[in-house]
Amino acid sequence: MGKKYVYSFKEGSKEMKSLLGGKGSNLAEMTNIGLPVPPGFTITTEACNRFYDEGQKLWPELLEEIYLNLAEVEKTLGKRFSDQSNPLLVSVRSGAVFSMPGMMDTILNLGLNDDAVKGLISSTGNERFAYDSYRRFIQMFSDIAMGIPKRKFDEVMEKMKEDKGVHLDTELEAEDLKELVRRFKDVYYEDMGTEFPQDPMKQLQLAIEAVFSSWNNPRAVIYRKLHDIPGNLGTAVNVQSMVYGNMGDTSGTGVAFTRNPANGENKIYGEFLMNAQGEDVVAGIRTPKSISELEEVMPEVFEEFRKVTNILESHYRDMQDIEFTIEKGKLFMLQTRTGKRTTQAAINIAVDLVNEGKISKDEAILRIEPNQLNQLLHPAFDTKKLAESEVLAKGLPASPGAASGKIYFHAKDVVEAKGRGEKAILVRQETSPEDIEGMIMAEGILTARGGMTSHAAVVARGMGKCCVAGCSEVRVDELQKTMKSGSITLKEGDYISLDGSIGTVYLGDIPKVEPELSGHFGEFMSWVDEVRRLKVRTNADTPKDSAQAVKFGAEGIGLCRTEHMFFDEARIPAVRRMIVSNSETQRKKALEELLPLQRKDFYEIYKIMEERPVTIRLLDPPLHEFLPSNAKDIEELAKSMGIAAEDLKDTVESLEEVNPMLGHRGCRLAVTYPEIYRMQTRAIIEAALDYKVNDGVEIVPEIMIPLIGDADELTYVKKEVIAEIEDVFRERSDSIEYMIGTMIEVPRAAITADDIAKEAEFFSFGTNDLTQMGFGFSRDDSGKFLNAYVDKGIFAKSPFEVLDQRGIGKMMEIAVDLGRKTRPDIKLGICGEHGGEPSSVEFCHRIGLDYVSCSPYRVPIARLAAAQAVVKERMNLQLDK
Repeated sequence: MGKKYVYSFKEGSKEMKSLLGGKGSNLAEMTNIGLPVPPGFTITTEACNRFYDEGQKLWPELLEEIYLNLAEVEKTLGKRFSDQSNPLLVSVRSGAVFSMPGMMDTILNLGLNDDAVKGLISSTGNERFAYDSYRRFIQMFSDIAMGIPKRKFDEVMEKMKEDKGVHLDTELEAEDLKELVRRFKDVYYEDMGTEFPQDPMKQLQLAIEAVFSSWNNPRAVIYRKLHDIPGNLGTAVNVQSMVYGNMGDTSGTGVAFTRNPANGENKIYGEFLMNAQGEDVVAGIRTPKSISELEEVMPEVFEEFRKVTNILESHYRDMQDIEFTIEKGKLFMLQTRTGKRTTQAAINIAVDLVNEGKISKDEAILRIEPNQLNQLLHPAFDTKKLAESEVLAKGLPASPGAASGKIYFHAKDVVEAKGRGEKAILVRQETSPEDIEGMIMAEGILTARGGMTSHAAVVARGMGKCCVAGCSEVRVDELQKTMKSGSITLKEGDYISLDGSIGTVYLGDIPKVEPELSGHFGEFMSWVDEVRRLKVRTNADTPKDSAQAVKFGAEGIGLCRTEHMFFDEARIPAVRRMIVSNSETQRKKALEELLPLQRKDFYEIYKIMEERPVTIRLLDPPLHEFLPSNAKDIEELAKSMGIAAEDLKDTVESLEEVNPMLGHRGCRLAVTYPEIYRMQTRAIIEAALDYKVNDGVEIVPEIMIPLIGDADELTYVKKEVIAEIEDVFRERSDSIEYMIGTMIEVPRAAITADDIAKEAEFFSFGTNDLTQMGFGFSRDDSGKFLNAYVDKGIFAKSPFEVLDQRGIGKMMEIAVDLGRKTRPDIKLGICGEHGGEPSSVEFCHRIGLDYVSCSPYRVPIARLAAAQAVVKERMNLQLDK
């Protein structure tokens, strides 16, 4: 027997997710724990990958397997395809391994044709329902399987409603829907040149091919890239017998969460529509009702539904996102999956589940994706300014957060605005999967239609993007690019602000304030800190950044870039005088002006960091970066210095380099001009002594010498640094402890780390430069080609975003091993941008670094990633046993 590609729901389980996809494995699991699931089968993700190998066609053996499983469903239900008395209809849905809400394609009511529609009338006694189902099927099948734009059918539907003088689809009668079917078939014929297919087996084959093809549609590819989902996983296809929510007032359909996905409250949260099919709820065509109202409409069904939600949450030990249908008063479960939620909700749910005894602290730590914390760390509206702002409209609080920007009505316009550096809000009647790129680029999303489970709401929550949905007070004209609310009309480019936590839309650009992190967040992060081994420091050059980082839990500064202090407007003249000096005497005079300023900088940072360690990197960038480049600025500088503009221009040109990143910078400056590093060293040590005398706190400054590639360079520069420190100690008749180390950012330094460690008391990996030099990619120019590398699958991510563990990481491992052989107690850290990227943090844990350092807003992310590294290590140890 050949490879098995099709599994009945009775044969699967939730453990088979990689083969059956999330939807298929969960349908199987629900079937096997006795929940009311309409029978069906799943075509595996392996079949999807083979589908592409077969030139995007289904092969004979697979079709045979599908027909055998279909026959089994027919037998179970006593229904047959195209039967004129009791026809079988099925839904065809995608089901990827990782949930991709709104990205993949679904076809309902498949199997309907001119014969089966009669059978449906015969078996249900409901002509209106039968033709309503048929018109839906023609539209979905034509759009998804055949590529006929959905709007062509929408236009026909709108014209029909206009002619009949009605507003809702549900107000159309059986005869109207019968006529609509005829017109829909005409649209199909006009577009395809052939009649609408009547053979249900042919319909099924085309539908399965369409769902497999949707794995690589542009919106799915963009979504996968955004969420780091590998492109080679493929999607499964689920073929499931239909149950009908559009059979009248005792039927309905809905989407619900076992807890509130916006804030984590332990209460069923969702929406339903009576006399509707599933896509009506999520598409925002009709405004759904809150799930709590189902208790009044159908109390017995609601009670059964509540029991099912409890069973599912207990079984999966996590909040579930559930799709259900009620057919003539009977409840059916169509899907369960781990629910997408905001970060605030994710933390609240995780903490509550631990406190309820359902999961362990380790499991809770793994439940939160580190990058999700970004949602909590960014500003909210200033309450004083908010109170003064004009409310434009109220909608549904679909995804929390505060966002301001210029309004744009089309995804492509948002993308273009972002390219110009603007902040944009995407405003739509309702979003569709085609809007995904604009949604990614927007600060926030506003829709006039749709509910809490609409496409806009679900996708925004998954992205951590602020969203106000179903704002019916707003009239959106996408063609004229205007939005109206009452007497106010806004045009493209006007500013609005959204509060996704309460669903309010405000006029104008409202200022924001820093977030307060407390409650469950504080409790959760205390568990994180109990577990992690890696320390987390920050990259900070100002007292403000240092204070922000401490608030976020930073345990020190891993990188203070002193050159950032030089760019201050008040200091740049002295820096420039230092650079263009013709003699050491002139240079020292300019450096003397800078000394008190640098000393004050370091003193203020020490005060904020208290006893936490502070690593200060001595001047690193090329000198030409500090000099003016245009003629006007050169003239002004020359005048202020009392020198000829031509002479200054010659000096500026003499400092220009062909490749400045590999040029006269870092420790090379100190070899040429030792007085620069001596001034900075004096400022660092004097500030520490002042802190000791004035505040009674003795800090141990860590002085980092950058760009060392050879141990002898470090020997020379370190000698100059120590000489200056000794001078300060003599002058002040006082001393403190200090450390001198280096940044490992030149590949040669990594592979001669045993020699360098003879002089260095600590290594800090500068992985930005190490990546640049290791790959031979210019950081400043690589944007021109690295996107193509990612798009073409050569790299999964840019190595400047995610550490290249196989190459650059190997150099780091070599440096760690060699450094420790020479100096077993050497302190090891990382201060490149990778220090706040979760997979890179996990790698740093594995190779035994002491700390990672990252920007202030990434400190909580790095703390969580460091804790997850420990938990995963424990789990692997248990598996090995």
